[in-house]
Amino acid sequence: MSEFKDWDQKSHAKDYLLFPENIDEHLSIDETSMSQGELYTIVTSKSAKGKKGSIVAMISGTKADTVIEVLNKIPKEKRDAITEITLDMANSMKLIARKSFINAVQVTDRFHVQKLALEALQNIRIKHRWQAIDDENTAISKAKKEKSTYQAVLFPNGDSPKQLLARGRYVLYKTQEKWTPKQKQRALILFEHYPDIEKAYKLSQDL
Repeated sequence: MSEFKDWDQKSHAKDYLLFPENIDEHLSIDETSMSQGELYTIVTSKSAKGKKGSIVAMISGTKADTVIEVLNKIPKEKRDAITEITLDMANSMKLIARKSFINAVQVTDRFHVQKLALEALQNIRIKHRWQAIDDENTAISKAKKEKSTYQAVLFPNGDSPKQLLARGRYVLYKTQEKWTPKQKQRALILFEHYPDIEKAYKLSQDL
């Protein structure tokens, strides 16, 4: 218990923790959700690879001014020695990096770029699906007016356009090597009828 009584960070531990001794030239900064969904800004040393000694700072919240104020408690010579910092595309993170690590080159985290690319891909699929739903509803209404039976268009795998675009969601998250035979068939049909989805898929996979 005496170790905790003498701990020099005890007074501010709920707000932030600093471990300047863990700094190296390459850092990462990101936000993460801890207990009860509270957000924290975490700065880590890349050389530690997530193991012991990787945390440089853990700060409650993500407000740029607050994070900058805490990080600037680290000796300036240590902060100025940072040559690279990896971060996401949020403007607040860019501001923090620019103000606290003035000599560091900012590198966008590949994970966040990939995530944005996948979201854009899925948005294209969703746009086509809404159009397919509208087309089907229009066709059903027309059939009712003409007192005929509506017959949905079916692709060779048995999917209607609406179903193809809904079920294609899972296909687009996978690499081609991980497709099952049924998913491969669905992907080929999807790409044949919606070439913009194929183009976006290939671009996201190239990342």
